Formats: sequence, structure tokens, C-alpha cells
Amino acid sequence: MRPALALLGARAAQAALTAWLLATLCFAFMHALPGDMALRVAAARVGDERVTVETTERIRREEGLDRPLAVQYAAWLGRVATGDLGQSLVSRQPVRQEIAYHGRFTLGLGALGWLVSYLIALPLGIACGFAPGGWLDRVTTGIAVALASLPSFLVGIGLISVFALSLRWLPPAGYRTGAHMVLPALTLALGLAAFSVRVIRNAVVEVRGAFYMTFARIRGRSAASAFRHHGVRNAAIPVATFAALQFAYMVDGFVVVEMLFNYPGLGELLVKALLARDVPVVMGAGLVIGLVYAGVNLLADLACLALDPRQAARAAA
Repeated sequence: MRPALALLGARAAQAALTAWLLATLCFAFMHALPGDMALRVAAARVGDERVTVETTERIRREEGLDRPLAVQYAAWLGRVATGDLGQSLVSRQPVRQEIAYHGRFTLGLGALGWLVSYLIALPLGIACGFAPGGWLDRVTTGIAVALASLPSFLVGIGLISVFALSLRWLPPAGYRTGAHMVLPALTLALGLAAFSVRVIRNAVVEVRGAFYMTFARIRGRSAASAFRHHGVRNAAIPVATFAALQFAYMVDGFVVVEMLFNYPGLGELLVKALLARDVPVVMGAGLVIGLVYAGVNLLADLACLALDPRQAARAAA
């Protein structure tokens, strides 16, 4: 119990540090961009053709953009300490509300893409692990290398060309029904499966070569029975760890995928906020992404502790 509590405390501190660092970097990068921030906010708020000097200066004063950067940053930290992420400079809506609205779309898409990726990768990885070097292993490796080498937007364009434009089975972009999630989720899933299938395959190969598996075979168990009773738990440990690391790919992937498919998620919100120099939205999104990333890693660590209690003793040491 103590190792688990120590792990929770360490991960909580890591989550706070990661989120703060990401948000701080977002603040620094946004203010390092060339151009007048107040002008960009005014253009996003009222339109390029209606921007005037008076409007720009009014927004600069109202939003405190004329204050020193250190004062702006300290004010934001003070608000965050009370749970307030501030207001969008463009829409004037609470940042928390903006992130919650767009985040639910991203969460649904990411969960579906992750689930589909393991529906593809698990059976293929296990089959390749039971017959390493076989024809299925070689074909799967070739396809996985090809998919891993392709940017996600090229995979998405290929899927749009085949299933939306040629076969006309699915809508190409937007979001109105569940069918609009299929192509973006499949784009994410193929990118994730290209990496996870090799991790699963290697974990199965390593476990099947372990001494305890050989001993189980000597005692009369079949290869499948020995793996099911003794190997699954051990093979799942590196897979669970890698599944958490894949969240980094998801953060990178959903921005590209959501813009390609015009999907109203967090990636689209981030891109629009970057173009409009909407600092509170970018910093709030960075904060939330950092916290979620640390939370996913915590869940992976707890899953590994449940699969292998010996890790608790190592964590305590």
C-alpha cells in the first residue's frame, strides 16, 4: 500500500510540474511570435476588414495586453491557483468551458482510435509472436514500417480518397453523426497500431522464451494454455507501459487529424487559438494536456503494479 501511495504522490507532483512547464512554455512561445498580439486578437474577434486602430487599442487595454509580461504571467498563475483558467480573448467565453466543449469531441475520437488500434494490433501481435519469422510476421512488419513512415495526414488523405470519394461509404469531413468519426478514428488507429503491434509481438516472443513457460510445457501444457495461464500477465506489462507512452503520439496526431477532417475537437481549438494569439486558451489547453498526460502515466504505473506486485517492492526501494 505504501509504495502505491508513494507512487501517487510522486505522479501528482510530476503532473503539477509538467502542466506548469507546458503552460509556461506556451506563454513564452506565444509572446515570442512576431506581430502585434492585440491586432491579431482584434482581427479574430471582429474580422480583418473591420479592424481599426481604436478597436485594437481598446482590446489592448481591456485585456491587459499593455502590462509587462511578468505581470500578465503572475496574474494568470494567481487565477489558476483558484481554479480559474480565465477567458478567451476572442470569444470572451471561459477557457474552461471552451476546453470542456471541444475536449469531449477529442476524448471520444481518441478513445475510439485507441480501441480500434488494439483491436487491430493485439491479434496480429500475438499471432506474430507465436510464429516469429513466419509469413504473417514478415508481412505485418512491412505494413507496420510503411504506416509508421507515413505522416498521419497522408494516411487520412488516402482513407478519404478510398472510402469517401471513390466508394462513397463514409462522409469525408465535419461532424454531424457517428459516421463522421470513422475515418479520423481509423487514421489515428492505423498510426497507433503500426507501433503497438511490434511491441506486442516482441513481448509475446520474450515471454514464450522464458524459463517458466518452458517448465509449463514440460508439465504437459500446450503452448496456448501455458501462455494463457502464465504468459499473458507478464507480456501485458510492457504493452501497458507503451500504451501510456502512445498518448504523446495522440497529442501530436489529433491536431493534424482534426484539422484534416474539420473535426471540432481540441486540436482545431488549439490551431485557431494559435492563429488568433489567444493566449489564455493556449495556456489552458497546455495545462490540461499536461495533467491528462501525467494521469495516463499514473494509470499505466498502477496497472503494472497490479500485473506485477514485485514492482511495488522495487518502487519502495
